Amino acid sequence: MKSGKMYNDLTEELIQARADAVALTNQYNQSYGQPPQEREKILRQLLGAMGEDVFFEPSFRCEFGRHIKIGNHFYANFDCVMLDGGGIEIGDNVLFGPRVSIYTSRHAFDAEERSKGACFAKPVKIGNNVWIGGGVHIDCGVTIGDNTVIGAGSVITRDIPENVVAAGAPCKVIRKIREDEKTGYLEELNS
Repeated sequence: MKSGKMYNDLTEELIQARADAVALTNQYNQSYGQPPQEREKILRQLLGAMGEDVFFEPSFRCEFGRHIKIGNHFYANFDCVMLDGGGIEIGDNVLFGPRVSIYTSRHAFDAEERSKGACFAKPVKIGNNVWIGGGVHIDCGVTIGDNTVIGAGSVITRDIPENVVAAGAPCKVIRKIREDEKTGYLEELNS
């Protein structure tokens, strides 16, 4: 699966792994309001790796969980979906709006192959300090660079570089992030 070659999505092993991920995400989603340590313990069972201060609003869903690596200070708003067959890597200080979805696997285009479980997967990588707006869909094989902002409703089918604002379906770079867009918030916070 992680090689990018065709694999059988209907094997007993993968069916069971998805069932295990559903059970753990159910447990995590139902733990909302419990002490952070209890919720974090469930996430650490589910995810391949995670840093500090990782939080998903309900409801979070993933295909396997073990192929997801998340850095420090991650927040996902409501209804996040991560289909992680190909692997998902998320950097530090990343924010997801509601209903952000990442799809690393794709079914075969040929109908007969598809009916027999043929799939392939490619990893998704999201850099540090990225903000992804609500309702964004991220396709397999995509990399999003550091400090980038993705506009709500975007469909990302190609790599997006660092330090830009990008949006649309398909998602395209609109412009670079400018220095004059700073609001003075950090100076106020520190005073």
